Amino acid sequence: MAASASPFSGVLQLTDLDDYIGPSQDCIKPIKVEKKVGKTAAKIRIGDDGTYFQDDQDGGSQKLEKAKITLNDCLACSGCVTSAESVLITQQSHEELLKVLNANKTSGSAPQKLVVVSVSPQSRASLAARFSLSPLDTARKLTAFFKSLGVHFVFDTTFSRNFSLLESQREFVQRFRRQKGDKKAFPMLAAACPGWICYAEKTHGSFIIPHISTAKSPQQVMGSLVKGHFAKQQCLTPDQIYHVTVMPCYDKKLEASRPDFFIQEHQTREVDCVITTGEVLKLLDQEGVALSEVDPAPLDSMFSSLFEEELLGHSGGGSGGYLEHIYKYAARELFGIQVEEVRYKTLKNKDFQEVTLEKGGETLLHFALAYGFRNIQNLVQRLKRGKLPYHYVEVMACPSGCLNGGGQIKAEGEPSKDLLQRVEQLYESVQPENPELNGATQELYGQWLGGPTSQRTRDALHTEYHAVEKVNAALNIKW
Repeated sequence: MAASASPFSGVLQLTDLDDYIGPSQDCIKPIKVEKKVGKTAAKIRIGDDGTYFQDDQDGGSQKLEKAKITLNDCLACSGCVTSAESVLITQQSHEELLKVLNANKTSGSAPQKLVVVSVSPQSRASLAARFSLSPLDTARKLTAFFKSLGVHFVFDTTFSRNFSLLESQREFVQRFRRQKGDKKAFPMLAAACPGWICYAEKTHGSFIIPHISTAKSPQQVMGSLVKGHFAKQQCLTPDQIYHVTVMPCYDKKLEASRPDFFIQEHQTREVDCVITTGEVLKLLDQEGVALSEVDPAPLDSMFSSLFEEELLGHSGGGSGGYLEHIYKYAARELFGIQVEEVRYKTLKNKDFQEVTLEKGGETLLHFALAYGFRNIQNLVQRLKRGKLPYHYVEVMACPSGCLNGGGQIKAEGEPSKDLLQRVEQLYESVQPENPELNGATQELYGQWLGGPTSQRTRDALHTEYHAVEKVNAALNIKW
């Protein structure tokens, strides 16, 4: 979603609602403005050293204090939705990962940090398409490449998604059972997409937040797992681990930076650094390596989705399959109906589809998926008018979902649609698994969390969202 500044109003105006990838230059360059103070005009100018001055018509000049912007201030200006990714480039990038790895190499026998990389299956599919590999070969070669750089462990966020799906399923059933006493129990809206979450918090605040699922995304579940259970297993404190995730989306950098995911006791984040699929390609290029030529290495089995030399995944599409898993689970738990196949009905476009469970002419469950900001805006407006009929909506900011994320590898010499189709085919070629039947996940519920209903489970696998108060930033004020 891009934003442009009108030279007449000084107000950021939205332009292309589906331009979610890159920030508009108007968001990050200085803008000269003139404002009225009483009946006189005051000009704000920028000195050669970057200092701001306010000049009035009488020849007076006043030095202005520089504005200080932190990651917590991102999106508070009501300007654009996802261009905050530009702010995070220097703090979360493949260069930062290399700095940590180089520091480890120069620190002697004992590394300064234990480095863990967690790879998303969407990124793996994009790399597989780029290098004409299978998903399993890509996983093995990627593990070998990262370890050649000095990474100690490479995990798969498919494993942590098991927890995210299971917690989302349970949350939905709980909401369904309390819906008579809670007008905001439905619709329940997915929370795995940080671009959508930023938009909801900033634009619609307290109205939307009660509807958003509290289950953490797979990235942040893996953050809890690595900095919690895994750290204890390694006899380390959370701050002694440097945790990197490989994601298809720049907004995951913003998600990792949320204060909710900062461990105060140890002054560290659950996820220290997020790099995109495209940044992995840059790493390969910098090292002069083609992934297809890397000798494969065994996968780390601790937090991987592997069964007898076969990768496992989840059904329900490239954005995690939240709708499908919650739908099947709710049909069984609430109505005793076993759903084998989910049948989607496409509405205006392929990015807005719905699913209905009926019995005896009665609608029992009504679900939808809404991808891309045009569909999201329509969804929110219908919700505000009280005309949204759904129990659950899988919401994703990117058109076509996470496999088409802004951080994925771009097409070269072929249409983007053809590349996306190949990525989808590779992603779906992995054997699907029911997270309820994953033994390692169930075991960790006991060992790590003390059971699915414990407070530790709530603390580790759920989060909260916050309305972002709109501020009188310079770009917001009409002068």
